[in-house]
Amino acid sequence: MQATVRAALRSVVGPGHYRETDGELIPYSRDATPLFHARPDAVVFPADTAEVAAVLDIATRHTIPVIPRGAGSNLCAATVASQGGIVLVLTRLNQILEVAPAELLARVQPGVTSATLANAAQQENLLWAPDPGSRTVATIGGTIATNAGGLRGLKYGVTRDYVLGLEAVLPNGEIIRTGGRLNKDVAGYDLTRLLTGSEGTLAVITEATLALRPAPTTSGTGVAYFPDLAAAGNAVTAIIAAGILPATLEFLDAPCIQAVENFAHLQLRTDAGALLLFGDDGEPDAVARALARMSDICTAHQALDVTTAAEVAQAEALLAARRCALPALSRLGDLTILEDATVPRPRIAEMVERISSIAARHDVTIATFGHAGDGNLHPTCIVKSRDDTESIARAERAFADIFAAAIDLGGTITGEHGVGAAKLPYLAAQLGAQQLALLRRLKTAFDPAGILNPGKLGS
Repeated sequence: MQATVRAALRSVVGPGHYRETDGELIPYSRDATPLFHARPDAVVFPADTAEVAAVLDIATRHTIPVIPRGAGSNLCAATVASQGGIVLVLTRLNQILEVAPAELLARVQPGVTSATLANAAQQENLLWAPDPGSRTVATIGGTIATNAGGLRGLKYGVTRDYVLGLEAVLPNGEIIRTGGRLNKDVAGYDLTRLLTGSEGTLAVITEATLALRPAPTTSGTGVAYFPDLAAAGNAVTAIIAAGILPATLEFLDAPCIQAVENFAHLQLRTDAGALLLFGDDGEPDAVARALARMSDICTAHQALDVTTAAEVAQAEALLAARRCALPALSRLGDLTILEDATVPRPRIAEMVERISSIAARHDVTIATFGHAGDGNLHPTCIVKSRDDTESIARAERAFADIFAAAIDLGGTITGEHGVGAAKLPYLAAQLGAQQLALLRRLKTAFDPAGILNPGKLGS
């Protein structure tokens, strides 16, 4: 970038909120996605919507890429500056502007974390339902940009189901508002829905109006062990067929169970082929009935053992088994590559079998956990050394086969992580040339200069 551009950016955000030296740029050259990194030319930390608009205006006039970023906790390389340019960090916009219990909504800036909003909602006896695994650091802006899911997705849906309206800045610096405070609003194209999940390629979100729910009175959790994942999958199908919509329905395969137990010492059964974590929330009697019915269904479908938590502390310990799957697996090697793919719920067991076969064919170690209730799997490859380029290459070929298998089974290459740069090579195989061309035309309509997050979704 020219010195005049650097000076202009520094003038907009202030010298204390501008970075350009090598040491300052290193933390912003990567996100949570392994194997992806690129050096930006500058990093800016705007304080408000006006500063975001000014930065984008400068970037458009000089055709400089801009990469919107929150905490950088995404797993699809969505915030890596793959073509250089300006990383626009939105963490200073971190205020909860309003929580309105009478309207069941909140207005927040994009730098507020998901956990912070959840805590603020809880104080008003309300629930912020989206529950991404990185909720303590994941920002609302990033959660919206990637349409994040989480452990409560089956019962409560994903982020897009809670976004009522947005304030966003277009690449030319124009500020728009989409949607608003209404649950019913069909005036015009649904731009709110379009921007949700657009991964910072169409506009920069600077404020969000979000739907909240009444907080459930209580919750309960149980765990069932099965001889194999096929039996667990049959139990999941039976639970849904029985008309039960659990708040939690998660699974771990045998390698995950062993890794979690070695890591957290939760007294899990390591002789089981699969673990199914189930739970519900709501009124106490309804939760008790749901847990009892799910326990009975698991028992009827070859469960080796079924346990329900009698106390809150026990329930939290069971949930910890699922939440700590990734850190537990990360201890097994120098490099952990976590991906996601989704298949129709009845085909989970078949997909896991395919993953195991693919791992064996490519001679890589892959453990799988995920959201049994909505078919979203997280195959996780463990590589012993980051310097082992041959093992990394085999892992990449294995994941290419895994994504192809998901498509073949009627699924998708990503259920919640997003496309970013990591999944872009596989997008055409799912969408086809015509739909991909339509995405590019939409991108051009919003961003004719092509500055917003180039090399990502829609590019």
